[in-house]
Amino acid sequence: MTSEAIPAFVSINLLGVAGIIAWYFQGRSRPTARLILQIIVFSAMTAAVVLAGRNPFRFDAPHLDGAGSLVISAKILWWTHLAWAAIGFVRIYIVLEGKPKEARLLQDLIVALVYLGVLLSVMAFVFGVPIGTLLATSGVVAIILGLALQNTLGDVFSGIALTLGRPYVLGDWILLADGTEGRVVASNWRSTYLLTASHNLVVLPNSVLAKQGLTNISKPDESHQIMLSVRVLPTQKPSSILEVMRTVLANCNSIIHEPTPEVAIKGINAAGLEIELLFQVTSPSQRIPARNEVIDMVYRHCRASGLRLAMPLTTSFVLNEARFEPTDGSASDDPIHLLTELGLPERERLGSLAIKRTFAQREIIARKGDLGTGLTIIQTGIVLITRGTHERRLAPGDCFGGVTLVAGEAEPDEIKALTRVTVHEIKNDALDRLLAAYPDILMGLANELPHQDAKATTYSERSSVTPRGRAELVHTVRSLFRRDQL
Repeated sequence: MTSEAIPAFVSINLLGVAGIIAWYFQGRSRPTARLILQIIVFSAMTAAVVLAGRNPFRFDAPHLDGAGSLVISAKILWWTHLAWAAIGFVRIYIVLEGKPKEARLLQDLIVALVYLGVLLSVMAFVFGVPIGTLLATSGVVAIILGLALQNTLGDVFSGIALTLGRPYVLGDWILLADGTEGRVVASNWRSTYLLTASHNLVVLPNSVLAKQGLTNISKPDESHQIMLSVRVLPTQKPSSILEVMRTVLANCNSIIHEPTPEVAIKGINAAGLEIELLFQVTSPSQRIPARNEVIDMVYRHCRASGLRLAMPLTTSFVLNEARFEPTDGSASDDPIHLLTELGLPERERLGSLAIKRTFAQREIIARKGDLGTGLTIIQTGIVLITRGTHERRLAPGDCFGGVTLVAGEAEPDEIKALTRVTVHEIKNDALDRLLAAYPDILMGLANELPHQDAKATTYSERSSVTPRGRAELVHTVRSLFRRDQL
């Protein structure tokens, strides 16, 4: 190398080092400024190489002296800045609109090819390594490594296929063919991580996941269908039993009512009528609460309608013909039998004071601001309580109207019959006299109000104290029947 070219290669090295320092301090938060800097530095280095009379795409055997070292370092820095400029362009301008994960994968693959190409170019044009022989040798090595890393490479390529296919994204709830299900919380080149309903973390290799059938429960939304089988004694017409089961589903607050839940008869025999309830919930996490509520409503409405649950087919029992006598489908006129927390004497006393009333579908039972006349117990049907935008559905055995036991306090909700409803009302004055004479009824009524747990707890703490007259009894039951929230 001539002495005139030495300053040019010194300037190339200085530009390369200065570019690295400036590139580092630019940071990842300013990709456009970093790319502009890379283009400026690379252009200046290219101009210096041209002025020095060297071609970076041709191998020139360097002399083993200080000047030769300057040529080698200058060429390496030139190829390095070429790679960084190309990568900066790829990171900014290779974008797939609406598909950031696929764009990132494509960028990573192009960056890997850029680095591989620059590495081979440095070996060929800087050090004079015969690339043809190297590639032939590396092919044999690649075969050996491929066999040794077969499973790992399978996971990597399966991860690429899953990323491009997008059968799921982070946050989706998926169900695999082997029964494994959970929410996708993380995914990388090799594995996918699922958080199950029992709060366990399942790590699945991508190759295993790609081979299995996969159901994405979160697509198109997270609504999830549940199937529940019920067996009922065939004591009524199947059409009447179907209507009761439709009422059961309409009464549930934890399920989706659009689309309408379905009821299907799967079979019938002398031992029972098998019915399948199909309903949807908003997300997989709501399956257990919804199933529990549906089972509770099946019990309540069957009891209110005079239906009885049948034994499983696998159960051996002696057939009692008297138990299977058909009925007319009418429920008992006594709704107090639904208050299971009360003893028989207390139920009889309350029942003797009850006045039966019937409301048509969609009929208003009480408007907001009305002053009620007593405590009302639902015998059959569904009652809808609305407060603002919040709704609550009451089933047979539930009570309402107790808030008006407090003198002068108006009804805070609108109460409407969602279906045809039969209720029994106990007037305030009659209830006051009954509670004064039979204070044991208080605890039973408190336990019959599941949405009044806090009030019931308050009363239970005082239940060991002997009531001190009618006034205290009335005050206690009034506080129990307050509804601060739906």
